[in-house]
Amino acid sequence: MRLLIVEDSPALADSLRATLAAEGHACDHAAEGPAALRFLAAHDYDLLVLDWMLPGLDGLGVLRALRASRAPTRVLMLSARDTVADRVTALDAGADDYLVKPFALDELLARVRALARRPREDGTALLAWDALQVDPHARRARWQGTDLHLSPKEYALLELLLRQRGKVLSRAAIFDRLYDSASEASDKVVEVIVSTLRSKLAKAGAPDPIHTRRGFGYAID
Repeated sequence: MRLLIVEDSPALADSLRATLAAEGHACDHAAEGPAALRFLAAHDYDLLVLDWMLPGLDGLGVLRALRASRAPTRVLMLSARDTVADRVTALDAGADDYLVKPFALDELLARVRALARRPREDGTALLAWDALQVDPHARRARWQGTDLHLSPKEYALLELLLRQRGKVLSRAAIFDRLYDSASEASDKVVEVIVSTLRSKLAKAGAPDPIHTRRGFGYAID
């Protein structure tokens, strides 16, 4: 992969670069926020290893600029900030992962490998079926250009089925993706979500994209 390391500590930057290069990655380095933006404007990167505290423009500013450009680059945020609020801020701004300093290089490498395994989206990241479009970045679904007012679970189900297009997902598998392990709901709630989603699509004039495979689950072909 091609990586951009954005870190103002020369010692840590050199260590990261040597470690990642030893794994076969091509690594560029920027020591400040504005320099990082110049690199990002000039090159396509698979992964950005981004420190939060930077001169000129902090990592959060770099991250927000990257996400505004719609680039699909994965971002691993590094920071000595270790509160839940800090992690939430970074993740909500578009970071894919967050690693607190100090950290073990082996853990960083494991997180880089995990991010590399995630499917890469194109620049628009739109999912489509007929005139139905889903924008995962904006978490918005539209039929023929008109917004569909879906609940969070309805939206999540539609996005999941479009991402897994052509694959039959069981009720249990869908439930596992839509609900956490602490949920007291039954996986039968999936049937309710499918029903309400279908109703909203029909109200908008859209044909039903969801196929029910009795005894197997649901799919969008």
